[in-house]
Amino acid sequence: MKDIRLVALDLDGTVFNDKKEITPRTLAAIRAACARGVAVLPATGRTASGIPAAFTSIPGVRYALTSNGASVVDLTTGEQLVNQPFGTEQALKIYDLLEQGGGMMSIFIGGKSYTTRANAENHMDVVPENLKSYFRTTRIEVDDMHATLRTHAHEIEKYSMIYHDEAERDAAWRSIEAACPGVELTSSLPRNMEVNAPGVTKGSGLLALAAHLGLTRAQTMAVGDSGNDRAMIEAAGLGVAMGNATDDIRKIADATTDDNNHDGVAAAMEKYVL
Repeated sequence: MKDIRLVALDLDGTVFNDKKEITPRTLAAIRAACARGVAVLPATGRTASGIPAAFTSIPGVRYALTSNGASVVDLTTGEQLVNQPFGTEQALKIYDLLEQGGGMMSIFIGGKSYTTRANAENHMDVVPENLKSYFRTTRIEVDDMHATLRTHAHEIEKYSMIYHDEAERDAAWRSIEAACPGVELTSSLPRNMEVNAPGVTKGSGLLALAAHLGLTRAQTMAVGDSGNDRAMIEAAGLGVAMGNATDDIRKIADATTDDNNHDGVAAAMEKYVL
């Protein structure tokens, strides 16, 4: 039996089913692990304020890995335990490139998500239907993004884009790759691109939290389904792919579980943690 003491769970497509619910069996598994002193945490591309209370309100859930690993927070104290933002110059350069390419832009700054009013009005059509409410309720709309960036340039955790089609996304991906070698480019949704500082991934965030808690890599487990989970699944002592995971994620995982509509997270936790 593995001595797993830290479990990082992706949200959409992993701990949540397609109806955006945590099923009773999965909830019971998380509760049981927390009751045993295992640290179970959401590991997400979202900001801390964008994580559904259905997860953060589970007794014993204390930490949240957010913005693809750029930030890990203690939910009970508000303390930021891991902080991996962009360098100021690179952050501003990336904004100027992304602004030219169209698409729905969200900028994650200090645990909150920002967009311009014009961008929100013009591009909400590209957001998947089941995420529209999340976007509307969690994005802070500003008139002048350059002013916001100048004030917070040292705190920028992540850029998140959703484009009208794959070709538009791929063109933007290539332009960022060419102009900013080494930045972390991932995708968690169709037509989506997420940009983090070099070396900043869910994997780096997970291992930084493990070190903070005095745990070894072997004591960590990560479960996910898509591109922005890859580094976390590779970094963890035990990397588990959901049954609905993309092929590339299944190939690099140590194990595969059931899909997100059939209690895949619960099955993995029952097998390896409980």
